[in-house]
Amino acid sequence: MKQGNMLAMILAGGRGSRLHELTDKVAKPAVYYGGKYRIVDFPLSNCANSGINIVGVLTQYESVLLNSYVAAGSRWGLDSDDSGVFVLTPREKADTGLDVYRGTADAISQNIDFIDQYNPEYLLILSGDHIYKMNYDKMLQAHIDQGANATIAVRPVPIKEASRFGIMNTNEAGDIVEFEEKPEHPKSNLASMGIYIFNWKDLRKLLISDMKDAESDHDFGKNIIPTMLAENKKLIAYRFEGYWKDVGTIDSLWEANMDLLDEKNELDLSDPTWRIYSKDESSLPAYIGPEAELDRVYLTQGTQVEGMAKNSVLSTLSVVKAGAKVVDTVLMPKAVVEEGATVTRAIVAGGVKIGKGAVVGSADSENIILVSKNVKGVE
Repeated sequence: MKQGNMLAMILAGGRGSRLHELTDKVAKPAVYYGGKYRIVDFPLSNCANSGINIVGVLTQYESVLLNSYVAAGSRWGLDSDDSGVFVLTPREKADTGLDVYRGTADAISQNIDFIDQYNPEYLLILSGDHIYKMNYDKMLQAHIDQGANATIAVRPVPIKEASRFGIMNTNEAGDIVEFEEKPEHPKSNLASMGIYIFNWKDLRKLLISDMKDAESDHDFGKNIIPTMLAENKKLIAYRFEGYWKDVGTIDSLWEANMDLLDEKNELDLSDPTWRIYSKDESSLPAYIGPEAELDRVYLTQGTQVEGMAKNSVLSTLSVVKAGAKVVDTVLMPKAVVEEGATVTRAIVAGGVKIGKGAVVGSADSENIILVSKNVKGVE
């Protein structure tokens, strides 16, 4: 193993129920973003770019597609003799018969044997459903330099939004002195990003003890981190100032796509120095018809536009036919907007067809509309 002998585990088993029909048949980390990417591409690409060569992906709900997708480690250059992406699923428990992870810490506990075979000095734990670029090597260096038992990535958020997150309160040195889970009256604005580095031997002992505690939620935020603080372990906050988005709702997924239209967007998916790797689809280049009108549009390969598109993200093999209008909208792969139809402030799910002359969404709507089924056209 490379990179300070650090192994990564990606928690990718969330149900993603707030994304509604988008996660009815696929796990949240497998949802499309940015024209051609899947959300899980971001932590996997960050691992590859950071020099981490062993990655375990812990899946659970609606995981068939996700399992087959991440198993192809070659997409991220993690398929050599000394590297790999490994899919890890829950084990059936004799007492309940359930094959689920009971919490974030339990997900790691159930895979202690997998981690032990690589004998890592450090363990990196990641959420599989956030969009961001991050060099984990720099975070590890901060962890080592400060002699930490655990390092938690945090990002400043507007104080009015802080109650939505797990908040890390620190002293002047940057040491974490208190953790609050979604506090009603937050004392700081340092939100946990769900990115942790632990000294593996120390964490392993805590996990084994936690497994035996019938009263535990088996959760890092609720149990493991508070226990470490109570034992006066050194926990430090690693401040991250770059782009980071938790795409847990339809509105936030739409917002993250709209961010790509900003010329100064921090994410910059075209940056050759920190590539986000994904599955390459076999398709022709984008086609823009002679009568097409485009204004602030993010185009992906295979897209066909003959109508009007404004302030929108058009994914691989999506189609906007002649006379159709797409405004403030995300078309997911293979979505089709037929002749004369209008779509405004919406996410149109993959493969969905908006019929001829149909009107979907409104410029005045407070929330983004998810269109997950075909819309019948005007007769």
